[in-house]
Amino acid sequence: MVGISIATKWEYEATLEYFSVINNERFGYPYGEYFIRTIDDVELVFYSTGVRKVNGVGGNQYMIAKFNLTKVIVAGTCAGIDQQFSNLDIFIPEKAVQYDCTVKEIEPFIKQSFIVDIDLSKYGNDFYTGTIGTADKAVVMWKDYLELKENEITIADTEASAIAYICKKNDIECIIIKGISDFPTEESDSDKFESNIEQINIYLENTPKPELFTLGRSSGNLAEIH
Repeated sequence: MVGISIATKWEYEATLEYFSVINNERFGYPYGEYFIRTIDDVELVFYSTGVRKVNGVGGNQYMIAKFNLTKVIVAGTCAGIDQQFSNLDIFIPEKAVQYDCTVKEIEPFIKQSFIVDIDLSKYGNDFYTGTIGTADKAVVMWKDYLELKENEITIADTEASAIAYICKKNDIECIIIKGISDFPTEESDSDKFESNIEQINIYLENTPKPELFTLGRSSGNLAEIH
């Protein structure tokens, strides 16, 4: 069985709508809920985990054990870091890193032990790729954005790289499909709280759009290899 891991409630609600899931098809578990679909003879379990690394790792470890998953696809949205891309662009990263696991003053920004290289060779090259950075702290402040940009992070979120890490520990494949919902905004000339609210509103408006596209890729050609 292939697992489709979805973090936020807005992403999961878009997923329920996309698959026309009715109430008696939804099942609760400690981190959220899940439903099951069979597409092209591949059985898929779609599950919400909640945001941040603890929920992402906990929810996925639970599902790996419960359903004996052979692969996990992390589908959802992310913040854009590399400005050559735009809102709603879709990425399948080739590298996943956790950047909040070091004492930055005396250690590398990213430790080698928290880097997961993802082999995409069997999936072709008809997609954007790069490095996704994950931390419990969302990229909201401009200084955080600049730090990630300086370290060649392409996109960022709060769970995917930690999920890739735990999948590696379980020796199962992990593929990440993320759509850019928003970019951090320069807040030096405006109120920080107003700037944050503006970014959140853009995120909420855009979230269903890339989520629906990532679902199409998740439940289509990527799930066929299992």
